Amino acid sequence: MRSPHTFDPELAAALAMMPEVDITDLAAARAAQGRQVTAALAASDSAGVDVCDFLAPGPPGAPDVTLRVYRPQSRARGAGPLPVVYGIHGGGFVLGSPDVDHDWNLLLCRELEVLVASVDYRLAPEHPFPAALEDCYAGLRALTDYAGALGVRPDRIALWGDSAGAGLAAALTLLCRDRGGPAVCFQHLCSPALDDRLETPSARLFTDTPVWNRDNARRSWDAYLGAEVRATAAVSAYAAPARATAEALAGLPPTYISVMEFDPLRDEGVDYAHALTSASVPTRIRMLPGTFHGAWAVEHATVIRGATEEAIHVLGTALGRR
Repeated sequence: MRSPHTFDPELAAALAMMPEVDITDLAAARAAQGRQVTAALAASDSAGVDVCDFLAPGPPGAPDVTLRVYRPQSRARGAGPLPVVYGIHGGGFVLGSPDVDHDWNLLLCRELEVLVASVDYRLAPEHPFPAALEDCYAGLRALTDYAGALGVRPDRIALWGDSAGAGLAAALTLLCRDRGGPAVCFQHLCSPALDDRLETPSARLFTDTPVWNRDNARRSWDAYLGAEVRATAAVSAYAAPARATAEALAGLPPTYISVMEFDPLRDEGVDYAHALTSASVPTRIRMLPGTFHGAWAVEHATVIRGATEEAIHVLGTALGRR
């Protein structure tokens, strides 16, 4: 059932072709996403980019972590080390892999001439918090530990994430600061999942929005944290960064947050931007009018093309590429 909200006309026209996401049956949801990703990968064009997988040492007692690495062919290894975009895919903590962001990672690599690394973290509920976060940390740690061999600049690493991936990026930024590194110079958070309590006005209002709604958000947090833990005092800011105090946010790197107008996650992104600003963290926020969670997939829509251009510009500026 489609929501009556006033969507951007180009996005509204595309809705009929967009599959609903329902993680009630997680096996079915993963199978459906797998079919979609397989078709998308078959149509991808990786011209100008070398793509390979890099196996990073995993967290203590856990498996190694795979990083999908994208390197621009226009930059020979002898031309000097590259800045890095460290990407964390979305999927409500329960879906996804680096494959879902493959075209986006190719675009960033080509446009910015940076190394892009996309982390394949473990998924909930099989691997609840803090497995995904520790995998993301291990992958980032390996990038800096092997910076010379990989030809990257450990002082110019920007984090990028979408949805649950943006929540993990925000948590990873906190974790890196508190563990004394690796250094993160910028975080770019798209439609971030930050607050397990689901008490914001948008979380209460948007129960029927396309792609993602309140029920999906609740199920995803229950899978990640445990139904008996979600929305209790036991949840830390490393699990749900909206829980961070103003003091805990001080000293974080510059941040850009984009949110969708008709998205249950909208207000937690807005609130986080305000909290960062109050902690004197340079922060910009952009709300995309007429959009819904997952609207990034409608690449031809004017509002999404504009948001894509802005995201590339923002990341490029942060990494000295603009």
